Amino acid sequence: MSDRLTSLDASFLYLEEGTTAMHVGSVMVFQPPAEGFDYDQLVGIIGRRIGAIPRFRQKVRDVPGRIANPVWVDDEHFDIGYHVRRTGLPRPGTERQLQDFVARVQPRRLDRSRPLWEVYLVEGLERNRFAVVTKTHQAIIDGVHALDIAHLIVDSTSGTGAEDDVETWEARRSPGSVELVAEAVVDAVRRPAQVVDLVRGGVQDALAVGMRAAESAGSLVSTVARTAARPAPESPLNAEIGTARRWVDVATDLADYRRVRTRLGRGAYTEDVSINDVVLATIAGGFRTWLLNRGEAVGTATVVRAMVPVSIYGDDPSGMYANQVMACVVNLPVGEPGASMRLHQIAFAMRQQMEAGQAVGATALANLAGFAPPTLHALGARLGSAMSRRIYNVMITNVPGPQSPLYAGEAEMLSTYPVMPLAKGQALSIGITSYNGGVYYGLNADRDAMPDVDVLAQSIVDSLAELVSGPET
Repeated sequence: MSDRLTSLDASFLYLEEGTTAMHVGSVMVFQPPAEGFDYDQLVGIIGRRIGAIPRFRQKVRDVPGRIANPVWVDDEHFDIGYHVRRTGLPRPGTERQLQDFVARVQPRRLDRSRPLWEVYLVEGLERNRFAVVTKTHQAIIDGVHALDIAHLIVDSTSGTGAEDDVETWEARRSPGSVELVAEAVVDAVRRPAQVVDLVRGGVQDALAVGMRAAESAGSLVSTVARTAARPAPESPLNAEIGTARRWVDVATDLADYRRVRTRLGRGAYTEDVSINDVVLATIAGGFRTWLLNRGEAVGTATVVRAMVPVSIYGDDPSGMYANQVMACVVNLPVGEPGASMRLHQIAFAMRQQMEAGQAVGATALANLAGFAPPTLHALGARLGSAMSRRIYNVMITNVPGPQSPLYAGEAEMLSTYPVMPLAKGQALSIGITSYNGGVYYGLNADRDAMPDVDVLAQSIVDSLAELVSGPET
């Protein structure tokens, strides 16, 4: 029997449009060793490790007549050279040039006739660095059968990886159309509930299918339900989007967030102010400055509603990531002029929503499966895509990563930035990853609706500085 996509996985294929490519990405910046790092080394690392995750050598095959969800089949002509690509930045190889490259390649949809991932080796980055840019379709990443492709590239130890076990792989024969139909009929007999879902929903109801899966995953607490029941406030963050993007990265110091948490978290609820709260307060201050610079009306009651996926687990964390992401919907108080007051309001709102769940601490989250952030960002994006655009203004995923160096071969990873997809009607998405003493933001924006996304990036830096230097509460 072929491996059939779940309704949620299939929905990410059905919902994909020219303006809303349903894949996630990452931008990892490396310092090569003295002997250098080249394309063949990257291909070798991925080639040696890809056998552990069969999804990366499989493609999607539709069932004739779409009488059932598509299936995964082996790519009999799998060509790793197609998926791992090499490019270079023109001199001087600035950060802005890298950002422009990411903005160009990330919106392009992945080829459905091949396995749904791509990796780019970007050479020529200033200060003798290089970058690795990844793209992985959300239909692949469920946290059980497949993780993000970035997991295959980095490791906690420096080395060539030549000792990795290399599996001998031979593609299974792809089933014919008659076989696919026969398997669909057998599945219909064995799992009639799936057929009911398909008939009732179909392609047009794929969002509802995603919502049902999201609800079962997170059991949204009543506070979220009450907030989500009200339409999101009007905001320039919600706009008709096109196919072109702007992408900006922001690098900050994790010690600053810890300093703010320690200093401003004093009082009755000291232990309830988290690093995530400080990050959200930093973004809230950035939005405030950005809106004012735009000439938007900002009153004391002005808010930006953010959908913040939060990773959770039950009694068995070995279950990894599947169905372990819940949604928190929080109103960022951008109308509040006091930085410390914004922090306390956000901490209170997040605490209300998290009291009914089991939040994962930063250390536990980072250790769940090695380099966790890319996969957890992807699961957050899946949840956000399944929710109505009317519920929130912006999606923010913040995933703590390991606080020790990671390596691709002998090249040390210096920083890592998420690239979160835009949902329909969403002009901006923000991904944040902490890694080895840094907190790294990736701001992905519609090119026309957010021509000033670089202003928002600088406003986030200024907002953090305001929190760090502000008075105690």
